[in-house]
Amino acid sequence: EVQLVESGGGLVQAGGSLRLSCVASGFVFTDFAIGWFRQAPGKEREGVSCISASDGNTLYADSVKGRFTISSDNAKNTVYLKMNSLKPEDTAVYYCAVTRAIAAVTIWPADFGSWGQGTQVTVSS
Repeated sequence: EVQLVESGGGLVQAGGSLRLSCVASGFVFTDFAIGWFRQAPGKEREGVSCISASDGNTLYADSVKGRFTISSDNAKNTVYLKMNSLKPEDTAVYYCAVTRAIAAVTIWPADFGSWGQGTQVTVSS
C-alpha cells in the first residue's frame, strides 16, 4: 500500500522558514517522482515543486523559485521542502504526492496518483 506522510507545517511570521518532510512507503522510491502541492481555501490545488529521486532533477513553480528548495534522502525514502522567505500568500495546506507511472519531474496534479494527508502552513504578516 502506497503511503505518504507529511510533517513540518506550522505557524511562522513572514520572512521566516519551515522545512516540510514527506516520508514515502509502499513503492520503489527511485522509480517515481515526488511532488509538493498546496491548496489555499477557495483556490485550486497548485503544483509547487517536484523531484525525481532517481536522477535528482527538480522543478519549481515560478511563485516559489529562489525561495523553496526540494531535496530527497533516498536512504530514508524522504523528500524535503525547505521554504525560506515565506510570504502570507504561501499560506495553504501542503501535500506531497507520487507520480502515477513516470519518474520525470512534473507539477501537473493529474500526473500524480497517491497523496498524503497534508500539513498546514500558515504565514502571518
